[in-house]
Amino acid sequence: MADVHDSATRSKNMRAIRPQGTRIEKQLLQLLQSLGIAVTQQVRELPGRPDFVLPDRKKIIFTHGCFWHRHHCGLYKLPATRSEFWRNKIGRNVVRDQQNLMKLHQQGWTVLLIWECAMKGKNRLSETQLSERVEEWVCVSESSAEIGEQGIRLLDIGTIPPAGD
Repeated sequence: MADVHDSATRSKNMRAIRPQGTRIEKQLLQLLQSLGIAVTQQVRELPGRPDFVLPDRKKIIFTHGCFWHRHHCGLYKLPATRSEFWRNKIGRNVVRDQQNLMKLHQQGWTVLLIWECAMKGKNRLSETQLSERVEEWVCVSESSAEIGEQGIRLLDIGTIPPAGD
């Protein structure tokens, strides 16, 4: 299927996609505040510019869009148009994510990835389920983890899936 926009219009639309202050970030900030968890947002000095940093606990939370960071869930689908371009672009994002997670791990940070599908779509977690998972990770866990539509699971930084589709 051909793109319905010309190149200039598509570029303008892509530039309008916000890198921070997204709906899921705002929802997560409200959730963290409701749990009484103090966070610092968008710390530029750390690898990957984490969405939320809990400096007292040496923990970091990223919110990842399933499309942009290639999460294998119901929200990710490689576009049929310009597939090679998108495969390469998203592949670079995944490699960069892996590198940033390794750097953070080496600096002693524990990381939680919250995937868009955990908060959006027909298989999303309920607010209570998400709140319980986040609170449990913040208060108890000493391991990196990820939360998606299937719930929470440990994230072994050394075995992050490779960039290929």
